[in-house]
Amino acid sequence: MWFLTLICYFSMLVQVVFITISIAAGLYYLAEIVEEYSYAAKKAIWWMNFTITTLFIFLWLFENFPPSMIICGILAQICHFAILNNFPYVAFSSPFFIFGVVFVIVNHYLAFSYFASTYHPFSEVIAYFTLYLWLVPFALFVSLSANDNVLPTTAERSDLDAVTNYLSKRNKKYGLLTLFTYAKESLLPMRTKKGF
Repeated sequence: MWFLTLICYFSMLVQVVFITISIAAGLYYLAEIVEEYSYAAKKAIWWMNFTITTLFIFLWLFENFPPSMIICGILAQICHFAILNNFPYVAFSSPFFIFGVVFVIVNHYLAFSYFASTYHPFSEVIAYFTLYLWLVPFALFVSLSANDNVLPTTAERSDLDAVTNYLSKRNKKYGLLTLFTYAKESLLPMRTKKGF
């Protein structure tokens, strides 16, 4: 009896490893797509954001959710719209980015407080968290790597011309795709081609 229990724990460990690798591979693939098609990614994120804002209005009309959750959710979506104005360039020190992060934390606190005090089935709770709280911030997080290979423009810094700006930022790549590329190069063995 104990052996089968031990096998179950080992099986769960293997499943967690497979799920983690699958999520990492999916994130890597999404980051590559966003980097390649940044304009289409901006449109897709804009429509996701618009849809979630509309869903907040429907939630206010048809359900009995607290107004603080609805107002903070809509304010978070407004911050996301403002972040999309300079897409794919995202300044981490911009007020809209900072307010967006603050609203994500506040919305999670309000949601946990509400669902702890009011019973809803688990499917409704996970639907709220997935659509209302995680979808747009996750899409913006994945799209942070799109800034790595964007052609230089003068919109990033007004005191430098486009070429100087490009040369000064060329070696500074910070993003999800850069992290995954570094992990791939450092953790996975390189295959060598045989020359005949």
